[in-house]
Amino acid sequence: MQLFPPEILSPYIKHYLFLESGGDQHKKLRLFSDGNTGMVFLLNEGHLSINKSQQLPASFLYGQISHFQDLALLTQTSFVIIVFQPDGLYKLLGIAAHTLKDQIIVTQDVFGQSVIRLYDSLMHAKSSTEKVHALNAFFYAYAVRQKSPNQGSLSAILQHITAQKGMVTVRQIVQYSGYTERHMERIFAEQVGMSPKKFGNIVQFHSFLKLLRNKAAETNLTTISHESGYFDQSHLIRAFKKYTGITPSEYLNNTNRLAINFMEFKSKSDRMSGLYNFS
Repeated sequence: MQLFPPEILSPYIKHYLFLESGGDQHKKLRLFSDGNTGMVFLLNEGHLSINKSQQLPASFLYGQISHFQDLALLTQTSFVIIVFQPDGLYKLLGIAAHTLKDQIIVTQDVFGQSVIRLYDSLMHAKSSTEKVHALNAFFYAYAVRQKSPNQGSLSAILQHITAQKGMVTVRQIVQYSGYTERHMERIFAEQVGMSPKKFGNIVQFHSFLKLLRNKAAETNLTTISHESGYFDQSHLIRAFKKYTGITPSEYLNNTNRLAINFMEFKSKSDRMSGLYNFS
């Protein structure tokens, strides 16, 4: 299930995700970049590992992802995921985004004891509504401390890139913003954690993914490739494998999409997913 924060938190948080795992079999998951950072809570004593060995903490933050990551879910669990705006974590905490790139950080190291109380509230909440109330109260306490009037300029640029579906050059972004290219690169690194070109490429790719998921049976791959700004089908497939590690056909036929940048690989013995998004 995907739920949205109140308006006062929308500059920082894109949405909340609530995912459930059913069944006892181990599941192979893959996380890839969508241009946002996130915060994850694993409830019900769930166990999630990365790189087949490193067990992740019960609650963690992740920065911008430069390469897809394979995860293994070992037990039945519930996920609560806070998806931040591309510059949301920087605006909320003032932490330079490039220092979080490809990092997984225990939330307590950033938020201190208050996040332990939040985790306890999420564990004991009886409904998604109660969980959202707890999350909103937690992040509101941080949002009201932020009073910088200069933090909206980059958000407008990010919205412009998204509105153009990523099909905009760095030169065009510079012209739109009025900044120099060097300054643009600096603020993107500090507040988003990647370059303007990289961010635009990811937005473009996710624009294609949306078309792919919703395409009519008679619409071919070449048509939506062109619509998304890719020169040809081979160009698209190269980009697809770069971000996800698989082809569009494998994405459609061999995975269950849990979120826009989070998927489960189907088991050969059981083609039905036990991990699902309620929405």
